Amino acid sequence: MKDLADRTHDLRQSNIRAITLLLKDTNGINLGQGICDMPTPDPIKAGAHAAIDGDESIYSFYGGIAPLREAIAEKCRTYNRLPVTADHVMVSVGSTGAFVSTLLTLFNPGDEVIVFEPYYGYHVNLLTVMGIGIRTITTTGPDWEIDFAAVEAAISDKTKAIIINTPGNPNGKVWSRTELETMLTLLEKHDLYAITDEIYEYMLYDGREHLSLASLPGAFERTITLSGFSKTYNMTGWRLGYATGPREIIDRMGLLSDLIYICAPTPLQHGVAEAFSMSDTYFDDMATAYARKRELMCKTLEDIGFLVPWPQGAYYVLADFSPLRKRFDGFEDDFAATRTLVDRAGVGTVAGRSFFTDEADGSSCLRFCFAKEYPVLEDACNRLRSAFG
Repeated sequence: MKDLADRTHDLRQSNIRAITLLLKDTNGINLGQGICDMPTPDPIKAGAHAAIDGDESIYSFYGGIAPLREAIAEKCRTYNRLPVTADHVMVSVGSTGAFVSTLLTLFNPGDEVIVFEPYYGYHVNLLTVMGIGIRTITTTGPDWEIDFAAVEAAISDKTKAIIINTPGNPNGKVWSRTELETMLTLLEKHDLYAITDEIYEYMLYDGREHLSLASLPGAFERTITLSGFSKTYNMTGWRLGYATGPREIIDRMGLLSDLIYICAPTPLQHGVAEAFSMSDTYFDDMATAYARKRELMCKTLEDIGFLVPWPQGAYYVLADFSPLRKRFDGFEDDFAATRTLVDRAGVGTVAGRSFFTDEADGSSCLRFCFAKEYPVLEDACNRLRSAFG
């Protein structure tokens, strides 16, 4: 048989998925993958049921049904302060689908992108599969400050874009207005695009405010903003996301997404459109619930000896287990530590090297996800305290 495509040679099961499989046949608690296994709000489920009962079962417009695109545009105008109409919106199969369409639209093989690490692995892996060069800028906790001199030094004649994830996965970094304004100066100076992944935009702590880069004067024309519904509404398996940006780019992205998957699932689009009729108290309640979970997760890890940079947003903690090496066996590196937590506490996490180019940078860290029902998270924390307290 002839060889497979070169792009498949280095593909491996992600560490995030691997821990899920490891826990599948045990009574363990998965704090690794961002499954977000709370109930999907009833209005969304009812909307999807009604669409199925009403035989909304044929292809939609490849960019999404009009009511959903119009609702997204209104949300983007009011919450994100973006200058958009429905024509600037494309509904996708998850925010990952929007990211793939963005890459296919903006880049040729050999172009380069700047990424901040710790990074979201799917961003980097998809860039690699498509033959796009990657330059990384490493940040460190607890504040994950951006070294803009290093950013500018990394820009080459091949650089075409910079990827920003705010709030960030895996570290919870929330970009400040000053940071985004400084970044925009570099984008304009070097004529670069920005791709911003903002899917955790409603999960913020300690009075922080989410700011979209594309809302800054002059930024919209060079920015693709990605988001979705999976995290906000606990519906990761529905696979619905969206992109907003300049119309000429969104049009091309829509045509490419049509070639890949035709459209996002039509009845589910009708369902999620109902989310926009929900009261704003939903977001207030969600923020309060996540703040409580963050405190439980971070205090538990601190009490058993982890070094914990408390996340500024999202629902992940990237914690350093180095102090535990003096007290317990099984913490030689992050892979050993993930196995040790499963074996001793029945708790799944993700190895820190999953988020760095140089594996040594993440080899003493684990990522914990606290997007769980509170009693489940409490059980997981009690297990950790019993095993390592």
